[in-house]
Amino acid sequence: MDLKHIRSFAAVARAGNLTRAAEQLHLTQPALSLQLKNFQESLDLALFARTAQGLAPNADGRALLPAAQRVLDALDDFERAIGALRDTVQGELRIGTILDPEFLRLGATLQHLVEHYPKIRPTLRHGMSGSVGRLVRAGELDVGFFLGAPGDAAAGLEALPLASFTYSVVAPKGWGAQVAGRGWAEIAALPWIWTPPDSVHHRLLAAQFEALGIAPNAVAEVDQEASMLDLVRSGVGLSLARDSIALRESQANGVLLIKGLSIQAELSFITQASRRADPLVDAAFAAVRAAFG
Repeated sequence: MDLKHIRSFAAVARAGNLTRAAEQLHLTQPALSLQLKNFQESLDLALFARTAQGLAPNADGRALLPAAQRVLDALDDFERAIGALRDTVQGELRIGTILDPEFLRLGATLQHLVEHYPKIRPTLRHGMSGSVGRLVRAGELDVGFFLGAPGDAAAGLEALPLASFTYSVVAPKGWGAQVAGRGWAEIAALPWIWTPPDSVHHRLLAAQFEALGIAPNAVAEVDQEASMLDLVRSGVGLSLARDSIALRESQANGVLLIKGLSIQAELSFITQASRRADPLVDAAFAAVRAAFG
């Protein structure tokens, strides 16, 4: 049974006129008349009676019309479901994360994804900025958060700037005499807590000291911010800390913020430039924009 014949039967039965039904179906009148003839012959039933106005369904036609309408309604529902699947963004979204979730507004980002893109399955991979940048470039992550100097992640990537902030140099309690009035060149010789190359602390400090042509006195290396701050509190050496964390450590533990020694940094959201129009990536960028207002 041809579905277009069922649609033609229902249209003529409702319109009561071949001409009007043909216009609704975008068919010629002879083509519609032939469809009706073939449909009635295939059923071995006569479904219409001629009237002064055109055609009206007879008793068999009226009995069959509700069932035909249910078939057409079900077909329309099926086509809408297909359209919804085609229009809905779905799949695994691999997100590179850094630092603490609160700083990244990760909860708000994922909430937006769940509410607006329920068929996306976020997969989070935590790391340092440098490793997230490499994995996004290599296609092993779809998107990621990145920390660095403004414009640091531009090569081969498209970056959405999210927030600008300051990293301050912090020193152990009691080091006031050693750091007071000192500039970058003078404090390079003091003990420093260093971090791996993938760390934003490493990249920011290395660029600062390289510009001066000097090497810092690195006495320890750690790969976690919590460990780095613990070593500063313990009197091991200097380090960098985000402005909000540096202020908190100063108030809570007496850690010193060295005046005049700070570096500007930027949090951004990155992806491969060639993938920016990818529906999955676009959904991730929309979620991050919503989270950061």
